[in-house]
Amino acid sequence: MFSIHDHSIKSRIADIIIWVLVLTLTLSCLIPLMNLVAISFSDNAAASANMVSIYPVHFTLSSYDKLLSDSQFWRSFLISVERVVLGLFVNMALMILAAYPLSKSSKQFRAQKVYMNLVIFAMLFSGGLIPTFMVVKELNLLDSIWALILPGAVPIGNVILLMNAFRGVPKSLEEAATIDGASQWRILSTIFVPVVLPTLATVMLFTIVGHWNDYFGALVYINKASNYPLQTYIQQLSVDLQNITDPQKLIEYSKISNRTLNAAKIVVSTLPLLLIYPFMQKYFVTGIVVGSVKE
Repeated sequence: MFSIHDHSIKSRIADIIIWVLVLTLTLSCLIPLMNLVAISFSDNAAASANMVSIYPVHFTLSSYDKLLSDSQFWRSFLISVERVVLGLFVNMALMILAAYPLSKSSKQFRAQKVYMNLVIFAMLFSGGLIPTFMVVKELNLLDSIWALILPGAVPIGNVILLMNAFRGVPKSLEEAATIDGASQWRILSTIFVPVVLPTLATVMLFTIVGHWNDYFGALVYINKASNYPLQTYIQQLSVDLQNITDPQKLIEYSKISNRTLNAAKIVVSTLPLLLIYPFMQKYFVTGIVVGSVKE
């Protein structure tokens, strides 16, 4: 009885230690974010004096008013949404079509090793920024949404994740479908895709985050500022009081600085991803494990 009781005490102590560590790590991640949000709602004087901790000081919405009142903000926001939607469709279609044949054995797909070597080579050695820019320019894609989508249309890392997930699908399912006369298209759409749904959801999350957060692509391929996606637009935005003639606006914008505005930029640009992530979180860990292990 003493040993059981002693074991129970040790187990409780271990649980307490684990919870303390988890809470400490959680706070270490949350406190910087809370500080960032607090700065975005604080005025220039408080932020410059480093008076802001996790609560706003001299609460003001001036940074968000500056950010959201600009018509270009909403135009750039819609461009980013369009990029995510189109990019997600193109990326997922091409990645699935690339990963499915590569998941087959060399007996089923004779050129599998050749294409696999090309895929690995493309992952290790890219064409480079200047050659890619020249190709985009020759195809007359500059200043178009496709210049932001097509250069990265087939992320090799995600293709390998999907390929390994497809390889984990039981062969008996494919054999049974083949005996029933199903085509490869039907086998892919009705068997393989539903089975690897967690990995697909994970790759979708990677794709959405990649398209939404990218700002450098527009700096290279987009010449008109009016065609900038959201991340590129907010990277260029800064506080400039010289061109403001309205006295009321001048007083309001004097409460903000580039520091408070940058904090508001991060909050606004991160919010859509925070709304999407909870719906895909349950697939995330499973999808990574399934897609990274080759049997």
